[in-house]
Amino acid sequence: MPQRRPAPRPKQSRWYISFLKWGLVAGLALFIALAVAVALAYRDLPSFDDMKRSPNGQPVEIRGDDGTVLASFGPSYGVWLSYPEIPATMKNAMIAVEDRRFWYHPGIDPIGIVRSFVVNTARGNKAQGASTVTQQLARNLFLTASKDYTRKLREVVLALAIERKFAKEDILELYLNRVYFGGGAYGVDAASRKFYGHSARRLSLEEAAIIAGLVKAPSRFSPSADAEAARKRAATVIAVLVEQGGITPEQATASDPRLVHFAPQARLAGVRYFTGWVLTELEDLTDEANEPLLVETTLNSQMQRDAEAAIRAEAPKSAQGALVALGRDGGVKAMVGGTDYVRSNYNRAIVARRQPGSAFKFFVYAAALESGVTPEDIYEDKPVSIGTWSPKNDNGQFIGPVSVRQAFARSINTVAVQLAEQVGFDTVAEMARRFGITTQISRQPAMALGSSEVTLFEMTNAYATVANNGLENTPFSITRITTGSGRVLYNRNEGETRQVVAPVVAAQMTQLMQAAVEEGTARAAQIGRPLAGKTGTTSSNKDGWFIGFSSGITTGVWMGRDDAKAVRGLAGGRAPARAFAQFMARAVGGTPPEALVTEFADDTLGPEPDAQSYGITIDEAQPMDGEAPPGDEPPRLDDNWLDKTLKEPAQPQAEPR
Repeated sequence: MPQRRPAPRPKQSRWYISFLKWGLVAGLALFIALAVAVALAYRDLPSFDDMKRSPNGQPVEIRGDDGTVLASFGPSYGVWLSYPEIPATMKNAMIAVEDRRFWYHPGIDPIGIVRSFVVNTARGNKAQGASTVTQQLARNLFLTASKDYTRKLREVVLALAIERKFAKEDILELYLNRVYFGGGAYGVDAASRKFYGHSARRLSLEEAAIIAGLVKAPSRFSPSADAEAARKRAATVIAVLVEQGGITPEQATASDPRLVHFAPQARLAGVRYFTGWVLTELEDLTDEANEPLLVETTLNSQMQRDAEAAIRAEAPKSAQGALVALGRDGGVKAMVGGTDYVRSNYNRAIVARRQPGSAFKFFVYAAALESGVTPEDIYEDKPVSIGTWSPKNDNGQFIGPVSVRQAFARSINTVAVQLAEQVGFDTVAEMARRFGITTQISRQPAMALGSSEVTLFEMTNAYATVANNGLENTPFSITRITTGSGRVLYNRNEGETRQVVAPVVAAQMTQLMQAAVEEGTARAAQIGRPLAGKTGTTSSNKDGWFIGFSSGITTGVWMGRDDAKAVRGLAGGRAPARAFAQFMARAVGGTPPEALVTEFADDTLGPEPDAQSYGITIDEAQPMDGEAPPGDEPPRLDDNWLDKTLKEPAQPQAEPR
């Protein structure tokens, strides 16, 4: 009988075998390449003594607009401690929270990598990292903080090489003497001296747990920024130590991070809120990571001191306060993020999102004016209902017919809601977007009264746009960056501008805000010269706002509690307005008073990039006693001017603002 041929293998099986073969070949090639890379890195690694002498960190000096040094940042090192000198609790705590398999892995942790991949995939973000102590050491000593895949691959290669060249004890010694613990402190001894006032040789269990907990987020858990957060993080570290056998349950029970006393920290000036923001902006403007940097900024040192004094003097007890002041060009002249930087470095001027209350009516009225409403139009202050919602005025009364100007000045809720409903709540929201508000904006009727959360920084910029005839200058802080050797890394050119609203709308908004200061809710903000502004107060007095401008400076003030509890007596027209007045009287004092642009004769030309191409009229500035009157009479619209404008392009005119 003829022999049967074996049945051919299924096509799918052949493909699988081929894929497996090529996969093995590729895997072998990658392994060889990795081995070669590790060998080369091993050959080039410095000796242990050289690595001990290799400092890290980059000195950065930040200066104000007059050359005054605002802050200097740079590395701080304590005494180098050998492995036996470092307390066992410190070593165990660090391994427990940063690299539990440190004593067993070859430099990278395959188990940790798989776990991290699973967790991050399930949560949809980078919720958990997998870097070992050795990888962190490689990154701190030899690499930059960039997050690209090339850097990660180099980090892996260096970690494997370091593990081949040095003992585990040497690696941990290097790590604990070089890792960053916040506040400029590098190494456990520097951190111990900074936070406790003594050498790391004397660290208690609780103190070691606090330091170990800092590596994950030095600024967030720093005892100098938030002592309570540092203690809570230490309790977590102690629990992990028990779980991994680093200490006994009895030791954990006997410990209490709440009893740790921290060394007094220098009373850092409130300018640190600004310089902290500058450091974040710096990352986007230069990638220089080694040379010392000199950063020149827009901050005015005297204005900054005046701003801090105003917030300290007027912020209600138990409440926080924040202030932002912008110049004509968008440069930040002063910034206060809280009443005490040492107690809390949370920057309420930039980061905090709070309800603006009636300060948000700015966008309602801007949308209404753009739609054709005028300051003299009459609306009736009366009960209003939209669905089941019926807004009330602050005093619970209704006064009947009232002009748009009076309604804004008195901050009448019912008229603001009527205007918002008339132009459309979506239109109001889009107006806020145009003015630079990036936070989420509700489209429900209550949004007209400021129910959506905003930041003080963005609100101040919006008001500054009206002060600039509807033309926005993007806020900025850094004007120039140079290295210690004098190499220029960044020189700010004049930023791009955009016309947000027509100058006629900006002028009418200025009319309304001037009325609020002269006869409405913002009278406490008066400083004896032309001024425009608006108050804001949220329900139950949780937030108080005042934002206004005069003589080329726009300033926003917010006050309230971080936990959003009510503050008795807090209202935008009280403490915030007083703080604004105290600061602005000094900020613009000594300069000639400037008139406010409150009238534009014609809007038929529509908005254009150069606001000076519009014919304008302005209020006459009334000089204060002993002060000189303002400069020459500004241009006014007349037949000759109009004829000339229609025949040839208008030439830029110098005009007061």
